[in-house]
Amino acid sequence: MSKKQVNKQGTFLFERRNYIVMLIGLAVITTGFILMAGGSSDDPDYFNEAMYNFRRIRLAPALVLIGFGIEFYAILLKPKK
Repeated sequence: MSKKQVNKQGTFLFERRNYIVMLIGLAVITTGFILMAGGSSDDPDYFNEAMYNFRRIRLAPALVLIGFGIEFYAILLKPKK
């Protein structure tokens, strides 16, 4: 086995900083999806207006999009030299 092959096996694709930013983005996306959950009614004859509140219509989708932006940034983050 050549020295070049040994070095390729022991390296990661990203640095530690990239993975930390990715975990932050994943946490923001998860928070957005948790905020979107709920709002249904147990009684089919009753319409629950809570499904159209600010949290589910504006805040949660914005958090999901921000989280995807953070993930995109983490992938493009250049390594320190």
